[in-house]
Amino acid sequence: MNCIQRFAIAISTLGASALLQGADVHHGNWLAWRGPLQTGVSLESYQDYGFNTEPVWTDEISGQGTPTVFNGRLYSWGYRGTGPDLEEVIQARDEKTGEIVWERATHDFLSDTIYNRYSVGAVAIDPDTENVIVASTYGLVTCYTKEGDQVWQVSMMERYGRLTFPNGRAGSPVVDGDIVIIRGVTSYWGADGPARDRFFGFDKKTGELLWSSTPGVGPPYLKDTSMSTPVLDTRDGKRVFYVATGCGNVACVNVLDGTPLWRFQLSKGGINSSPVLFGDTLIQIHGKENLDTTEMGRMIRLKIPKDLDNTGGEVDPAQKGAPRISSDHEMWRTTLEMFTSSPVLHDGKIYQMVKTGSLFCVDAETGKTLWEEKLANSQLHASPALADGRLYVPTFPGDFYVIDITGDKPKIEHKLELDGNCIGSPAICNGRVYVHTTEKLYAFEIKNSGIDYAAAPEVVMPEAGDPAKILPVPSDVLLRSGESTTVTLRHLDANGVPVGSLDSADWATFIPPTAKVKAEMDASFEGNTISAKKDAALSAGAWKATSGDLTGILRGRVISNLPYKEDFEGYSLAAKPGGSVAGREFDFPPLPWIGARLKWEVVEVDGNKALSKTLDRVLFQRSLSFIGHPDLSNYTMQADVMTDGSRRIKSVVGLINQRYIFSLVGNANLLEVSSNHERVKESVPFRISANQWYTLKTRVDIGEDGTGIIRGKAWVKGEPEPDAWTIEVTHKSAHQKGAPGIFGFAPQSQKTVFIDNISITQNQ
Repeated sequence: MNCIQRFAIAISTLGASALLQGADVHHGNWLAWRGPLQTGVSLESYQDYGFNTEPVWTDEISGQGTPTVFNGRLYSWGYRGTGPDLEEVIQARDEKTGEIVWERATHDFLSDTIYNRYSVGAVAIDPDTENVIVASTYGLVTCYTKEGDQVWQVSMMERYGRLTFPNGRAGSPVVDGDIVIIRGVTSYWGADGPARDRFFGFDKKTGELLWSSTPGVGPPYLKDTSMSTPVLDTRDGKRVFYVATGCGNVACVNVLDGTPLWRFQLSKGGINSSPVLFGDTLIQIHGKENLDTTEMGRMIRLKIPKDLDNTGGEVDPAQKGAPRISSDHEMWRTTLEMFTSSPVLHDGKIYQMVKTGSLFCVDAETGKTLWEEKLANSQLHASPALADGRLYVPTFPGDFYVIDITGDKPKIEHKLELDGNCIGSPAICNGRVYVHTTEKLYAFEIKNSGIDYAAAPEVVMPEAGDPAKILPVPSDVLLRSGESTTVTLRHLDANGVPVGSLDSADWATFIPPTAKVKAEMDASFEGNTISAKKDAALSAGAWKATSGDLTGILRGRVISNLPYKEDFEGYSLAAKPGGSVAGREFDFPPLPWIGARLKWEVVEVDGNKALSKTLDRVLFQRSLSFIGHPDLSNYTMQADVMTDGSRRIKSVVGLINQRYIFSLVGNANLLEVSSNHERVKESVPFRISANQWYTLKTRVDIGEDGTGIIRGKAWVKGEPEPDAWTIEVTHKSAHQKGAPGIFGFAPQSQKTVFIDNISITQNQ
């Protein structure tokens, strides 16, 4: 059986509802992390195969992801530098020579990413526009043209409350049709305030938000953020994706409108591996604690429900999320343990690395292990890739294997010792194998006298039905007082398929029946343009668009222009449900402050009303909440701050100014400026007493050359302001803009912090 015949069989196993042959967009290209079949399998076969163990070219740029290739350009995602100069870099290269055509760098901000856990993922390429989309470790999503010009950019942290975690796992963007899918753990506002693993669909051309989706339940277990990348399918008249979550589920979501369709609870902890499709089933592996056994990890084959509108699953009324389907859908399981590496599926066989460094071959139909080959002592992240009967397997210690799998047993043809650790997965394109290590990017040559390309899979999109609902675009708006924006209206059918557009609708404020906060946005509509008056109040709410029998929902926030002041004296304190301390009188902070409701409360302290950091949610022991626009720059921020505690136990309290945190570090007695504790962090001694109010003032100035001077001062509240700044930091690659916010860190959630009398003014 030749390679093309084997690929035809592999494609047929995906099901007629998913793929048909005929398109050629993947011919000579590798557009995304897992390649043309979403399985790590190449469409190429080679005449007179050979493998050159000496690389064609290398480049000393660190990386932990997968290069992608389109129309002669190779796009790599890596990092370089140390300390404050460390930067994540997207590079566009000539595919043949490796020569850099252009590059764009971004710097970490406001994250707690540790060590060098950067660029774990891949650049996604849109074949229609040839644009490239990259999602940074700290949540900056950017779309570039093929020539490196920025098309749009979204700061997920400052706009939608994305959280960061030390492990740096972020996942790869996925382009499907006109939609870019991005994932992340977020804490936003209203029903999206609790920290959950969420997915966001953006318009690929404009960056406007189309939908957000929360298919899982509960927060990521023990901060198990997931980098599982969505796998696309067309099924039951819908365009869907399958993905694993940080709360231990594998879930199915409608690509076109974000509707969660079903979930299957596979483990207690988070899952990073991506699934693969096998006919009307999917294969998924995890490496955490099982819910029904004492064993760690398992691989399963899961039957996909036929009727996605009636899966037989039940929605948890407390946690919501997608309907949970029963264990009857599990067709087989085998005890393989892998937390991050994803399987390769080809010719009815699954090739899977496990955490102990062994490569397994498993029969996809039965789950029976066919063979096992020990390759390393451990494995992290990297997934194998396959082309023309050979596996290309990077291992964590840095050994790279070429393995012939055409026989009953594997045959190791080559073992190469690469510089650095292999954490990224290979890409195979046009007779080249590209692999990134933590020290270099390698290009190896597959020697051949000719390359044959199997017919690339053509996506079969669902057919549109009658209009059934309205999608406002963007589906979430952010207005400063005095601003306006125009919303476009799209018709979708019952399955979310776009049908057309409409010129106008009737708009009315909308409060969901289940909303815990009955709030309205202080704005108004004229036609399809929504406006906030110059004196509009801080507010958040929803709107319903109605046209005949069809409706759609728009969410939005109004935030203030500068200058801005808040002393919390206008808040009404009362004992109410939802507080962090039972029976205590409190009020919630401003609703449009991102993620603030569950992290902060307005309480009475020392005869005044002030913000107090909550301590009842360990996930929020490190709390950032944004209170202004992400595009602000060159501003001054001031507030009164205090830490609870004693001489021996205190917490950290501070302000966020233009992507820098200015904080009083209680236990260390420091005034600190940081943006990432391992990258940008400088401090000066400053004696801090518990239960003593201090005034904290910060200012950021950006020069014409892009450098920044970051200044901060602190003094005992009520005393004269010092003339000199307590700390001044020069940052060569300064953050050019960023939303103002507040910061609190209570180690082990022991001692709270307080903030009062916030003011934000433009620099004079």
